[in-house]
Amino acid sequence: MVVYTVPRPEEPVAPSPGSGNASGLESRGDSDGASARRRELAVFLRSRRERMSPSELGIAAITRRRTPGLRREEVAQHAGMSVTWYTALEQARDVRPSPQVLNALARTLRLDHDERHHLYRLAGAADDAVVTECNAVSAELHAVLDKLDPYPACVQNGKFDLLAYNSAMRLLITDLDEVPIAQRNCVWLTFTEPRWRERIVDWEQAAARQVANLRVAMAEHVDDGRWKALVSRLRAESSEFAALWDRHSVRGVDAGVLRQIDNPAIGRMTFTVSNTWVAPGSTTRLQVLLPADPHTVERLTRLVADAG
Repeated sequence: MVVYTVPRPEEPVAPSPGSGNASGLESRGDSDGASARRRELAVFLRSRRERMSPSELGIAAITRRRTPGLRREEVAQHAGMSVTWYTALEQARDVRPSPQVLNALARTLRLDHDERHHLYRLAGAADDAVVTECNAVSAELHAVLDKLDPYPACVQNGKFDLLAYNSAMRLLITDLDEVPIAQRNCVWLTFTEPRWRERIVDWEQAAARQVANLRVAMAEHVDDGRWKALVSRLRAESSEFAALWDRHSVRGVDAGVLRQIDNPAIGRMTFTVSNTWVAPGSTTRLQVLLPADPHTVERLTRLVADAG
């Protein structure tokens, strides 16, 4: 079990109840908006703390716990901060966590992409990790995706988040625009969206291969809370994913894999998968599904044309 450690951040003196000074409780000039965000931040942190099991941080349950999830002191210890400082955050005190503190909390609480971004917004800080990931898809790469229509194409990161896609990919299995952003992940959709299971031919083989791909990619991100959060959510949602994950099978993302899709509007299509990484050493890739026969080309052309 991996334990996350970070350098101890510099912590301002946490306020004592009723102090009312500049270093502690809300000042008279504190805006209603800032106060409301702090209260939301407190509730958000508490909810994420309570949903985690001690075993996720390698904590053995010696005695029965009266409350669900982690204790405040356990979160503070694993995030490299004092209990007093963390408690001040959960009590909505007027303290301002640095990006270093927020990053430590995001890792400890296993926050996924959207949860991490929400944490930073509530704290009034810029999440550089989110900005970097969003900027991975340049305007030029978006233009390439559009030009590839009617061939389905998308940009994925290492953990199979769909960062961008063209019209053919959007409509290939289900309308991706109707999927909430937090769920636009190919592994998540494979195991939790019934229509993906129905329309991916040889679903069992495809699902096993995808889990093995994810296992390989995660080797370089074992200390990343967002990756841990994805796996935790998938294990909780799908017993099939949990069983495959526990096999520890590994397989790198490769080209030339045949994929078949049954689209209810236009029928079965067969593709060869092509992956092109956007930069040396990057886990972000441009994936194109190349039609393997003339019937697939015809059906793809009709699919995009009918969508207008």
